[in-house]
Amino acid sequence: MRASYTRCMIGLYWVCVWIAGLALIGMSVVIPWGVYTRYVLNSASSWPEPLAVLLMVVFTFCGAAACYRSKTHIAVALFKDLLPPVGQRVLGVAVDAMMILLALFMVFWGFQLVERTWDQSIAEFPSLSVGLTYTPLPIGSIVTILFIVEHLWCGPAKDLAEAPELIESGAEVN
Repeated sequence: MRASYTRCMIGLYWVCVWIAGLALIGMSVVIPWGVYTRYVLNSASSWPEPLAVLLMVVFTFCGAAACYRSKTHIAVALFKDLLPPVGQRVLGVAVDAMMILLALFMVFWGFQLVERTWDQSIAEFPSLSVGLTYTPLPIGSIVTILFIVEHLWCGPAKDLAEAPELIESGAEVN
């Protein structure tokens, strides 16, 4: 059961990485276009800046979930490293518990934000609901919770370089 959950989380991790990567590429194309139209063509486009902001929201919440799973997020490990192994494990569980609380807070209030802004539209994209643009917040938080559950239940995420072998062999992960 744990191996199956971990295989699903590896797949979900790669989905998050690809979505965040595509959003970053999109921002890298859209922002220079906005600069080009403003300063070279002397006729600024109205859509590049709001689109870049929307892509940044997607990048942030998908990327944050992926970084949490791969343990590449920003962390201050000085105090944890000073503790004995038992203290490190206890502190790790406490950090994961606080992260779950924070993610649950973001899920609850994120869905509230989506619901309350669903009928509003963005001036530059009139057919796009503001609420829809906020959906990465609660969805990314749900994904983060799934990654925290994996960490607590199955142990630290395996090295992602091992992912293809784990998936192909169906081996027990932890």
